[in-house]
Amino acid sequence: MTRVKAGITMPPRSAFTAFQRDTESRLQAAALNATLIAAQRAKAKVRTSMSGAGLGRLGNGIDAGGDATKGGAVHRTGTGWSASGWIFIRSKSERTRGAIEAYTEGAEILPRKSPWLWIPTDDIPIRAGRYKMTPTLYRRMGFETKIGPLVQVPGANGTMLLIVHKVGVNAAGKSRSARSLTKRGRARKGQVEQAFIVAFVGIPRTSRQARVDIVAIVNEAQAALPALIEQQLQRR
Repeated sequence: MTRVKAGITMPPRSAFTAFQRDTESRLQAAALNATLIAAQRAKAKVRTSMSGAGLGRLGNGIDAGGDATKGGAVHRTGTGWSASGWIFIRSKSERTRGAIEAYTEGAEILPRKSPWLWIPTDDIPIRAGRYKMTPTLYRRMGFETKIGPLVQVPGANGTMLLIVHKVGVNAAGKSRSARSLTKRGRARKGQVEQAFIVAFVGIPRTSRQARVDIVAIVNEAQAALPALIEQQLQRR
């Protein structure tokens, strides 16, 4: 009888340790890159969604980051580890942060320094420099001389009005054209005199509906992570 023997020599334990260490290192690098990419894609989608929702450049206040760029290492937890990416509000402006939160979470807006939220009408400038026009800015920027003093009167349906008496407006109906009368009490060239205009409408509160679903965008980025990790693993 003839026998065939096979002998197997196991590699040293150090070989398995090295393989495990290399595999874990590759997985960690892939996870770090994938989570950063996912966060950057989520940021881009949030910005695009905000622009598409008529919020202008408000989305520029959103940025993205991840463990890949903050420390460059995973977080170890017991016998495991994790890697994260995130999006955040980078603007330090309280007004910008509040606007982003309102349009992504919804909010009820209440007045802070007055019983009323004052909304400028189409007859006066909507902004004073960089800022949205308010009665305080109206007075500070000299519009009580350029247009006329504000007078508070009750409005309809629980509102309050700030009106200006005896003012000139564009004869063709052009908006934001209100100007004071001349020293002789006449309307300026191209304007007609009106007994009064409404400069601001005051309301006790208002609400903002969420226009961009941040949670849905983040969930979509989360769902794409397995494929992104696989792509990163195939790069090496």
